[in-house]
Amino acid sequence: MDGQSVDGQGIDGQGVDGQGMDGRGADGHGVDSRMFQQTAHSPSYFELSRRMGEGGRRLIDFCVPCNPYFPTPAMFQRLAGNLENVLKFYPSDTDTIAAQLARVLKLNPSTVVMSNGSTELITWMDHLWVSESLAVPVPTFGRWTDQPLETGKRVDMFPLHERDAFELDVDRYVAFIRSRGSRVAVLCNPNNPDGSYLPRREVLRFVDELTDLDLVVVDESFIDFVDAEQGASVAAEAAIRPNVVVLKSLGKNFGLHGVRFGYLVANPGLAAMMRRALPRWNLNSLAEAIVFMLDEHRAEYDESLRLLARDRFSMGVELARMPELSVFSSQANFLLVKLADGIDGGELRDHLLSRHGLLVRECGNKLGMSSQFLRLVVRPPQDVAHLVEGIRAFLQSRRPAAERRDPAVLLRSLSASGGERPPELPRPRSELWPSRRRG
Repeated sequence: MDGQSVDGQGIDGQGVDGQGMDGRGADGHGVDSRMFQQTAHSPSYFELSRRMGEGGRRLIDFCVPCNPYFPTPAMFQRLAGNLENVLKFYPSDTDTIAAQLARVLKLNPSTVVMSNGSTELITWMDHLWVSESLAVPVPTFGRWTDQPLETGKRVDMFPLHERDAFELDVDRYVAFIRSRGSRVAVLCNPNNPDGSYLPRREVLRFVDELTDLDLVVVDESFIDFVDAEQGASVAAEAAIRPNVVVLKSLGKNFGLHGVRFGYLVANPGLAAMMRRALPRWNLNSLAEAIVFMLDEHRAEYDESLRLLARDRFSMGVELARMPELSVFSSQANFLLVKLADGIDGGELRDHLLSRHGLLVRECGNKLGMSSQFLRLVVRPPQDVAHLVEGIRAFLQSRRPAAERRDPAVLLRSLSASGGERPPELPRPRSELWPSRRRG
C-alpha cells in the first residue's frame, strides 16, 4: 500500500451519520484503490474496515449480497447467548448436520452434501468431475471460470449480451456447447451479476438436452430471492437425474457469509462421491447451531424474502430516476446498473467509499463486463437513501459548472426525476409475471 486513499486525498468525507470520517487505519494509511484490482472479487469488509479505522466501522455494504432481514435480532441474541459453547466444543460430523438440513428442506439425506461454503464445492466439482472442458455463460460468478482455468481445463465462455438484458437463450447455449464439445456445462440461475432469471421449465429443458455430458451444474445460490414464479428450484429434479448437480449457498440466503456454509443436491451416487472427498468435520459449530435453528424460524425467513422483494422494486425505481443510470431487472438480491457513457464506475466506487462510507461492487474486473457497470445489493430504504444521495453528489460534481448553475437545467432534471409516475424497470419475460405487480 502506498498510503494513498481511494481518491488520493485521504478518506475525509462525511460519514453516513453526518460526521466526518477520518479514514485512517491503525497504520496511518488510507485505502488504496488497487485493492479492488488484486482479484476478480472485491476486498473483504474486514480488510477495508481495518484500513479505514473508525470510518470503516460505519460502512454500509452494498457489495456483498446478503439478506439484511435474516437472521432476526432475536436469533442473533440466542446465538450470542450460546457463543461460549459454540466456540468451545467440536461440531457434529458433517453427515449429522446435513441430515438435519435435509429434514428442514424435505429432501432425501442421501442427496444432500454440505460444505464450508459453496466455493468449496465448486473446487471439488472441478477436481472430481471436470476432466477436459467446462462451458459457462459470461458474465457470471468468477469462480466458475477461474477455478477450472487454475487447474488447466479449457473454459468455453458463452457471451451474454447487454442488448438482450443478459438473458440466456437455452437453444443458443446448447448449440454452443455442442459446437465446442464441452464436457461439463454450468448455468447460474438467477445469474450473478445481472440477476436475470431463467424459468424453471427452461432449466429442466436445458439439463434434459445434455444427459450425455459428464456433468451439468445449476448454481441456484440466489434462487430463494425469486418471486417471478413459485417453486423455482430444480433441486428435487436433480436428485433423480444421472448427471445434474444443484448448488446452493446458505450464506447469501441467510445473510451469514461469515459462517461459510453451502450445499449441493444430486443423485445418491454423485452425492456419495462428493461426500467421500470432503473432510468429515468441514463444518463449524456455528453452522451447526444455525442449521438446527432453521426449522423453528421458517416464518421469519419467509418474511425476510417478502421484505427483500419489496425493497428490490423500490430501490430499482429510486435508482432509475437518475437519467445517468440504466437499471436491469433482477430476481436476485442485487441490481445491476449501467452508467452513462463517460462516467467511470471505478471513480464512482471510490467516491462513495471515501465520501459517503458506502461500499459497492464495480464490475470492471468481471469477464464480460466493464467499469460502466455496478452491482448494488438490495438494502432497506434508509440505506438506499444514502446511496442515492452519494450517487447524485458524484454525478453533480462531474457536470460542467455552467450546467450546475443553470436553473433551467436543474428544473428539467427535477421534472424528469420527481414526476408522479416513476420510471418502469425492464421486466423478465412477460409469461413469468402475474397480472399484478409484486412487492
